[in-house]
Amino acid sequence: MRSLRRSMQIVFQDPFSSLNPRLTVERIVEEPLLAHEKATRQERSEKVAEALTMVGLLPEHRKRFPHEFSGGQRQRIGIARALVLHPQFVVADEPVSALDVSVQAQVLNLLVRLQRQLNLSYLFISHDLGVIRYISHRVAVMYLGRIVELAPVERLYAEPHHPYTQALLSAVPVPNPRRSRDRIILKGDVPSPIDPPSGCHFHPRCPRRLAVCDQDVPDNREVAAGHWVACHLY
Repeated sequence: MRSLRRSMQIVFQDPFSSLNPRLTVERIVEEPLLAHEKATRQERSEKVAEALTMVGLLPEHRKRFPHEFSGGQRQRIGIARALVLHPQFVVADEPVSALDVSVQAQVLNLLVRLQRQLNLSYLFISHDLGVIRYISHRVAVMYLGRIVELAPVERLYAEPHHPYTQALLSAVPVPNPRRSRDRIILKGDVPSPIDPPSGCHFHPRCPRRLAVCDQDVPDNREVAAGHWVACHLY
């Protein structure tokens, strides 16, 4: 696993708690190098400067501490730490949810640019459906720990099949006061993930449930090219 970990890194949700306040930026960003590479101090310093430049910060920022930066800058430091090893796969765990909207756009554009520049694959986790549509190529919709629908991003937003996906997308605000959207209001509360319902986990709240839904777990079925749905309706 150690040899594999250097090609997989993570960007955490909260840039305020994910950086050690007692370490300088240089020490934070070079930590993966200390764990995974045999390099001299000078080589590590050069790679840290390269990573900071790559995310839009200045090399001289490396001697500062996290409290001297804004939230957006701290998240850039977290991204630099994740990319300093040049990984192939990055888990982005709600990386913009703790940031202001204007800063969110800057960080998202940075992530898109780095993906193209470094040929990265992201697993981008978010509750913001607008952000998901902007950054993703494929989208997996989850309910109580299970993937209920998986499709290319434009197809999923144009033709959602699973009742939960349909309800989820119906809640997205339309940025036009003259347009309205038919909301699908789900009844009941989300069950406990510790003790989920039998069969399809969504059946207690599903407006289209069948008799089989409360007994059998639905299989994933490919309803179109690359579009998979776990639902007895299909």
